Amino acid sequence: MPWIYLLAACLFVVGLKMLGSAATARKGNLISAIGMLLAIVATLLDHEIISFGWIIIGLALGSVIGAVIAYRVKMTAMPEMVALLNGSGGLASLLVGWGEYHMHPVTPVFTATAIYLAVLIGGITTTGSLLAYGKLSEKISGQARVFPNQQIVNGLLLVLAVLFGIVFAAHPESNYFIFILAILLSLVLGVLAVLPIGGADMPVVISLLNSYSGLAAAAAGFIIANNVLIVAGSLVGASGIILTRIMCKAMNRSLSHVLFSGFGSATARAEEGETAPGEVKAMTPEDAYFVLEAARSVVIVPGYGMAVAQAQHVVKELGALLEANGAEVKYAIHPVAGRMPGHMNVLLAEADVDYDQLVEMDAINPLLPTMDVAIVIGANDVVNPAARESESSPIYGMPIINVDQARTVFVLKRSLASGFAGVENPLFFKENTRMIFGDAKKTVQAMVGEFKIS
Repeated sequence: MPWIYLLAACLFVVGLKMLGSAATARKGNLISAIGMLLAIVATLLDHEIISFGWIIIGLALGSVIGAVIAYRVKMTAMPEMVALLNGSGGLASLLVGWGEYHMHPVTPVFTATAIYLAVLIGGITTTGSLLAYGKLSEKISGQARVFPNQQIVNGLLLVLAVLFGIVFAAHPESNYFIFILAILLSLVLGVLAVLPIGGADMPVVISLLNSYSGLAAAAAGFIIANNVLIVAGSLVGASGIILTRIMCKAMNRSLSHVLFSGFGSATARAEEGETAPGEVKAMTPEDAYFVLEAARSVVIVPGYGMAVAQAQHVVKELGALLEANGAEVKYAIHPVAGRMPGHMNVLLAEADVDYDQLVEMDAINPLLPTMDVAIVIGANDVVNPAARESESSPIYGMPIINVDQARTVFVLKRSLASGFAGVENPLFFKENTRMIFGDAKKTVQAMVGEFKIS
């Protein structure tokens, strides 16, 4: 049914385009899902399918697992869930390649190459995503781990993987052992690729692994001669690479620097624990109310701490009260805020914050010197002025939201601990900064309460 595949591919493209805007992202996701449904139905109606028994079992199990995940996973766990889904896609491609080769060991060079790529990229994606899941969920340390000569070891293993691929593609029927070694090698490469990455680079890892899963799916599409899988995999692979590039640009770093520099390692954290110059000035939510009540312009900068506290709904309520009081309210979104691309957009969309109030970093920075109050809610690295002022800082040169240029800055945080990148933040000690310690949700609720009783 080529015309159904063509329609599904068109829906993928339209849906992907709509995902580029917060205002149309939900509709774009639905359109893409409809496209995938059509593609699945068309494939299942293919006359070459002998039995639907295992397909029905797999469909039922997948539906149950997907429904449970969608219902139970909290917004704070969304990054690690995305990592697991990326890994699932990579594992599926690996198994498709392995299964096809096991059934048809005598195969043309092109198909053998596609099988090898699906297995290699799928294996790297699987273990890399599992390790990313562990770091993001803090089941293992999120700190980068770099051992001596790691880059050389990774390079040699990659060269070995290429050589295995050449040998396998030339004579696949007699190289099953090489094929198994390649699978094991891909799993090791996945671990070693993510091991030296930590801290603020995790959003880049998520988008890159997403791209890998798409490339593996495209290779699987060539194996089973399924055009819609090739198209879908190529779209995911290309969009993931583009998003990775956007993330790198947002941190003013190259992809090679992200992958091989070991950012967040012990060397990058050498200054952690040092006392920054100045004195912290604490404030209560009740005192902060008097400043907010007089403010005519307020910018709210959300971060991962807002996700942890599940404060997005009460933050929206505070924004509405500020607007009712005559203030202009904007939400400043940094591209790498949170632990996955678009993390803050998802949270604020869940709270039904008006899309027109979401402002990107480049658009809000020129306005910050004119803003009365900047409220930083659980963000750290993306507002750290050390990126602008300290050449010795590991994040120096990273574009940030310049909240320190606002007239008054409220930082809502549980403690003075460094952010996910492990870098001290001098913003806490600025003359115009007031720290409001405690759970972000309870702090904002206290501010909201002051507005309601006034």
